[in-house]
Amino acid sequence: LKHYLANNQESRRMTSNSVVDERALHEIYLASFETAVKKGKPKTIMCAYNKINGTFAAENKEMLTDILRDKWGFEGAVMTDWGAIKDRVLGIKAGLDLEMPGSGGANDAKIVAAVKDGTLDEALLDKSVARILAFILDYSEHRDETATFDLHKGHEATTQAAAECAVLLKNDANILPLAKNAKVAFIGQFVEKPRFQGSGSSYINAACITSAKDALAGNSNVTFAQGYDNKTDSVDETILQEAVNTAKAAQVAVIFAGLPDSYESEGFDRTHLELPEAQNALIAAVCKVQPNTVVVLHNGAPVTMPWIAGVPAVLEMYLGGDGVGGAAVSLLYGDINPSGKLAETFPCKLADNPSYLSFPGFLDETIYRESIYVGYRYYDKKEMDVLFPFGHGLSYTTFAYSDIKIDKSSMKDTDTCTVTATITNTGKVAGKEAVQLYVRDVDSKIDRPIRELKGFDKVALQAGESKTVSFTLDKRSFAYYETRIHDWMVESGVFAIELASSSRDIRLQTEITVEGTTVIPMVFTAMTTMGDILDSEKGRALIGPLMAKTQFTEGGSNLNLGEGAQKMMEAAMREMPFSGIASFGGISEAQINQILAQLNS
Repeated sequence: LKHYLANNQESRRMTSNSVVDERALHEIYLASFETAVKKGKPKTIMCAYNKINGTFAAENKEMLTDILRDKWGFEGAVMTDWGAIKDRVLGIKAGLDLEMPGSGGANDAKIVAAVKDGTLDEALLDKSVARILAFILDYSEHRDETATFDLHKGHEATTQAAAECAVLLKNDANILPLAKNAKVAFIGQFVEKPRFQGSGSSYINAACITSAKDALAGNSNVTFAQGYDNKTDSVDETILQEAVNTAKAAQVAVIFAGLPDSYESEGFDRTHLELPEAQNALIAAVCKVQPNTVVVLHNGAPVTMPWIAGVPAVLEMYLGGDGVGGAAVSLLYGDINPSGKLAETFPCKLADNPSYLSFPGFLDETIYRESIYVGYRYYDKKEMDVLFPFGHGLSYTTFAYSDIKIDKSSMKDTDTCTVTATITNTGKVAGKEAVQLYVRDVDSKIDRPIRELKGFDKVALQAGESKTVSFTLDKRSFAYYETRIHDWMVESGVFAIELASSSRDIRLQTEITVEGTTVIPMVFTAMTTMGDILDSEKGRALIGPLMAKTQFTEGGSNLNLGEGAQKMMEAAMREMPFSGIASFGGISEAQINQILAQLNS
């Protein structure tokens, strides 16, 4: 499980310092690892190269021990990314076990010397050694000497996975699925040589690769054209014109486009979201002669689509593995119904991105200025147009959501509740729908996103079939991370429960009142604002009667403050420190001190 933690850029990745506020650290970056550790129970975790708020991940006791092991219960071994070690002795003190790829004995000698001179407690070294030995023994004791690997079955599995993950982004006039006997032009280098994986240390020498052209073998209704040259961004007019002619002669054109390795890889960050110019030019030119144009994308992350208005259908395959070509053809012809949903927002342009002004930072420091407003949380809060929203994904059938129920109308945050709803396939073919559950704090005093994803369930339905989906919500479903107590907290109030097909396609809603059981101790001082005091039950009881004795009312002031004076006075009063009330009469400094003593008793 990697890379732990806040490893979100390639620029200066071995030395950069990820500066993340406490709330964002827990709500966004730690939370995903927490779920994986508690539910997946991995045997190993790899720590990242970068610093986290000033301390390298390989030497960060708060991350490797206090949170990972003590809070989450991780019992496995922690290893470094390749070459991420900075100080081996500090690493052991922090909870690091295995250094990769090793130092030829140099760091081992430092460990021995540190134990001998007393700077490293041998008990900490013993813990590290024990975890590594436990990992080795666990492997050897569970190893199946008779196990074999079937390459063919593995390839079938990757093909199925690629089909499940593909996202149908657009399908105007139901141009997809293609008719089996339709005359179709398949255009683009990715038709014959798909980009099915990333580049860098994750690169796999696949035993079997199925391209779209392989999957289309024997189909006499299909023609092919190269369309572009991935080795250059420049438009080759001869290749382009051949593609245009091929598309014009067909009933439908399917263009396989995407990002070459030179555009996205380990080791460097993308500087834009564009497809190669030759591909954009190809799509635009083909659309002029063939209105029935489908674009199939191979890319590891969002791209902009300047041609989107003129393309009736877009199928996002991402980097779908060695079976991606076969999966794409099965999806295009309707042998498999698309059911993937976007796990990220596609922005209209790069500048819309929440980290645009701070990424990738200056020199070795990257400040996560967007804080908790990552992805859909940011775009929804800003009410910003997007190309495709988080959770979006179409199907060749339609789904109806109905009969949302919640098993209680109110609860304490120590309880759980169950939300159910009926999902019906209202179309004519079988399909799968990924139902998403979002929670929205209706009237929060805390700065929170509009809605937050708290669960999802993918349900398979035959035409006309209905099934019930069920979600269990607990404290964390309603909580935010409260930095004053360094823990999760629920603010008492009403929460909306939304069932949706995407973050911007809310189908059903119900509400529940949740009572938070955690109380933050409040210490009142002379500089505490009147508003903060009046927001507490005790404060209202003590101060309310005194307010009528002061001049802090419209009638009590001799000044002519014009229209809206009452609203202005109320706002000024709420933001005034408690000690300031003495200036308006009716209360002495001694009384202020007496009230403060009562408030804090």
